[in-house]
Amino acid sequence: MTLFLCGVFGIAVGGSPTWIGVCAMFACLGLGVGGNLPVDGALFLEFLPFASGNLLTMLSVWWPVGQLVASLIAWGLVPKYTCAEGLPSCHLAPAPCCAKEDNMGWRYLTYILGVLTFLMFLSRFFLFHLFESPKFLLSRGRQEDAVAAVHGIAHKNGAKTWLTVDILNEIGGHPDEVQSQKLSTAEIIKRQLNKFSGERISPLFATKSLGFTTVLLWFCWATIGMGYPLFNAFLPQYLSQGGGDKYPPPTTYTVYRDYAITSIVGVPGSLIACYTVDIPYIGRKGTMAISTMITGVILFCFTISPDPKVRLACTCLEAFFQNIMYGVLYAYTPEVFPAPNRGTGTGIASCLNRICGLLAPIVAIYGGDANPKAPVYASGGLMLAAFVAMILLPIETRGKASL
Repeated sequence: MTLFLCGVFGIAVGGSPTWIGVCAMFACLGLGVGGNLPVDGALFLEFLPFASGNLLTMLSVWWPVGQLVASLIAWGLVPKYTCAEGLPSCHLAPAPCCAKEDNMGWRYLTYILGVLTFLMFLSRFFLFHLFESPKFLLSRGRQEDAVAAVHGIAHKNGAKTWLTVDILNEIGGHPDEVQSQKLSTAEIIKRQLNKFSGERISPLFATKSLGFTTVLLWFCWATIGMGYPLFNAFLPQYLSQGGGDKYPPPTTYTVYRDYAITSIVGVPGSLIACYTVDIPYIGRKGTMAISTMITGVILFCFTISPDPKVRLACTCLEAFFQNIMYGVLYAYTPEVFPAPNRGTGTGIASCLNRICGLLAPIVAIYGGDANPKAPVYASGGLMLAAFVAMILLPIETRGKASL
């Protein structure tokens, strides 16, 4: 469903006739993105064997790969099909002006990305069957469904399993039988609203260690949620800024070329993280904290020189270490929460990430008016704040089976 929303509204963005329509379609698209990210990592972890835990970090490599694909498409389309800088809209001024048919680059980009996402929805829906998590089913007392899921997974992998409902009942006891009853509409609504009660959140604070970890993780997601878009969402604008007579503003082609180069350098970060997360004395926490600290420092270095080559080097290094940070963060978060409450913990973390991300444009607009470098300073400071929280995390998940 989330991929469907992203695909449909991604295509709709390109066809929107007004700025308000574009914003509305992007808001609907964001609804799909926000619902997809926390679920994928949590569900993937449920099916991973203990010895393959680092594959959850490997899953995050598709984030920079997707960014690379988008940046390459943008590099090929946006500079070619964009109006000359400074031209007013033909709705506001006579010729020479910027007509819609002369400024289709960004629309072509959203069309292509929307179609690609919709094809992923079709593939996920029709080409393979996604089983429900057996751990989740067991936490809900659905023994038979859990056994059926395990047998389905085994059959899909050409294996057999000895697990039966009787064995589960002998080990864990019989689940309480609940008689089926016909509920009124009001009772159904009330039951659904109860899912949003504090009962879903309180298990995340069941122990002092888990509660402290939950608070610190949510803080990390919130600070990174604002710090990441403060720099990355406005990166094309930062790259397009000149440095006086010595460094004139680059062309649109050069800006998107540099953005594509940055995306290419970022891809190996997630791959390296897959190795470092299992190194003794470093693990998830160490990899995450070190990469976050370096990311924050590089952001401050970005503001030192207006030389385009220096800025490109900084953005490449920032993308590399930032993908290590995000790759481990996406893996560590579902690992640290118990299976019955994993969706709640990761979902709230992602929600805080998005809420703070909404504030980033406001900070960039008002802070950037006084000092163009202020948003980058804020981004670096937020990353360093997340680094401090990461080194305080009490739980290391390296070498431990997920709960």
